[in-house]
Amino acid sequence: MSLTFGVFIPQGWKMELASIEDPQAKWAKAIEVSVLAEDLGLDSLWVYDHFHNVPVPAHETMFECWTTLAAISQRTSRIMLGQMVGCSPYRNPGLLAKITSNIDVMSGGRLIWGIGAGWYDHEFKGYGYDFPKAADRIRVMKETVEIVKAMWSQPDVTYSGRHFQLDGAQCDPKPIQTPHPQILIGGGGEQLTLRVVARLADASNFGGKPQEFQAKTEILKRHCSEAGRDYDEIQKTWSPEIFIRDTEAAVVEAGSRSFLGEAVESWTAGNLVGTPDQVAEKIKTYIDLGCTGFYPWCSDYPDTETLRLFAEKVVPQLR
Repeated sequence: MSLTFGVFIPQGWKMELASIEDPQAKWAKAIEVSVLAEDLGLDSLWVYDHFHNVPVPAHETMFECWTTLAAISQRTSRIMLGQMVGCSPYRNPGLLAKITSNIDVMSGGRLIWGIGAGWYDHEFKGYGYDFPKAADRIRVMKETVEIVKAMWSQPDVTYSGRHFQLDGAQCDPKPIQTPHPQILIGGGGEQLTLRVVARLADASNFGGKPQEFQAKTEILKRHCSEAGRDYDEIQKTWSPEIFIRDTEAAVVEAGSRSFLGEAVESWTAGNLVGTPDQVAEKIKTYIDLGCTGFYPWCSDYPDTETLRLFAEKVVPQLR
């Protein structure tokens, strides 16, 4: 698989837009960065599917995933559009099939469909969604993927599962990508989630330091073997935080930019932090582990210095 490089746009989840007062100006920044990412030649842009800020809900702007992508699809023309990752319990799977197929058509075939089981319990409770145990949320995700794939391709869908029942569901227009948009499943959960990845996903997003990433690849290999699936068919991706400056002194001076307040040593070790050459070397470590998609979140937003250095000085070393 060829290497792909993308970036999250500033959306508000990690409080990165708090320094901008006017909500319309916050949205203008999201558009500005989206257009810039495309102009810089990156392959994809990404949004989170959350309603409340982190590390705690803060009454700060958080632009919703699908309305954001629909709007951005009309301000860009080439760059792929993904979610890292959509929360399956937040939307009925039939409606989600309609949303995703519409955006693929609206964007000219640029959707990457990211899906996961969900974890942010404060959002579930705040919005009145049930928050069952992890195993049940993963089963909901599995049924969601099965339903959406069927509705993308079949004229009428009837489905009977543990969590969902459909009777003659229609989804028109169909996505224009063939055979369908890439399905990326969040691979944070090592056992049940990766079992679903092995059966239904085109890509999976892992997290963690190199040893953690490698451990997940070994688990996925076992699940692929059990499912009769070619492990190499599934793209492995990573979406860390990223902070780049031209000199080591400037990186050191910035300290930890972790939105969770993580100590600088730990934050630096687990993310893409350093000069362009240092960040490129870190990415090569993950490439050696089988990672081919890199979709970081810039921890200096709303500034775009890291984004520019990533696209102009890191990615060219790896293409």
